[in-house]
Amino acid sequence: MTVTPLPRRLTPEQSREAALEAARALLVEVGPQAVTLKAVAARIGRTHANLLHHFGSADGLQKALIASMASRIVGTIKSAVLRAREREDPAEVVDLTFDAFGKNGAGALASWMILSGNEDALDPILTAIHDLVEELAQDNDPGAPIHDETLQLVLMALGDALLGAPMARALGLPRERARELARAMLLADRAKVAPR
Repeated sequence: MTVTPLPRRLTPEQSREAALEAARALLVEVGPQAVTLKAVAARIGRTHANLLHHFGSADGLQKALIASMASRIVGTIKSAVLRAREREDPAEVVDLTFDAFGKNGAGALASWMILSGNEDALDPILTAIHDLVEELAQDNDPGAPIHDETLQLVLMALGDALLGAPMARALGLPRERARELARAMLLADRAKVAPR
């Protein structure tokens, strides 16, 4: 494991952000079970007590991590949605959503939270997605199924993150097939509400 010692003096916010970045790196490199106060402290050269001060518990750290990830993900996806509307192609939105849940670790962390009985930790990401969808719905065609599309896309991305590779192999399909299906679903939904 890589240790990235921090400068001795950091503001509380800088220390907290460094811990969250280390937690995110552990999540991606090792998995959600590695996101502990002890492991994050070791990664940044701080003490367990220091992180306990910032987050209160491992659950607090994980909740802060998912809130931080949600903020990044939602900002990136919002920009992509606006670009996709101009181009009328949701491919970038699909890729960003699948990447957020897959290679960026949100799917593994969300699943870990659910399976460990810490579903409340998902509130920040659920709230962020809800708020984004509501904001986008205000600027969208009234007949556009943005809520349904979001539900389908997030569930497809989460499922793909957890089971996509082995399922595609078992069915003899290309690894990217779930992304292609998600894009086709969004294009079909848009065609249904497009003005004629």
